[in-house]
Amino acid sequence: MWTAEYPLPAPMRAEILALAAQELHPRGASVAALRLVQARFGWVSTVHLREVADLLGISADDLDGVATYFNLLFRRPVGRHVIMLCDSVSCWIMGREPLCAHLCGKLDIRPGETTADNAITLLPTVCIGHCDHAPAMLIDDTLHGDVTTASLDQLIDTLRNTP
Repeated sequence: MWTAEYPLPAPMRAEILALAAQELHPRGASVAALRLVQARFGWVSTVHLREVADLLGISADDLDGVATYFNLLFRRPVGRHVIMLCDSVSCWIMGREPLCAHLCGKLDIRPGETTADNAITLLPTVCIGHCDHAPAMLIDDTLHGDVTTASLDQLIDTLRNTP
């Protein structure tokens, strides 16, 4: 059972209310509150989204709109590590497709999936603003540019050995 099915812990609820109190309108704390939940649970479940919406005094549908707009907020479970492979025009021109195929083969998954051991999720993403170093990707919170299959293999090997 996912811990995301349980109510938010009281200290987190208090922290979300404190974030809301710092804003002119509580809606201004939406992204920060959702990131707080995700940092603790790895993703934002519907149960937690509803709780955050109640705390901020907005509808769950409005908050879900915020959560689904931002590609760094996950509305379903992801692996321990998330690879966000840029699919901008620059990355396509510089070899994104062969890189994606190599990555899918190495991980035995397709874009949008998570490895069987729950270690790595591969997600396509819109431009990450690193076009001068295409092809580019984010691995967790780290930006990587000028990615090749060789450098990708090293990154994957490192991820597999990192909790």
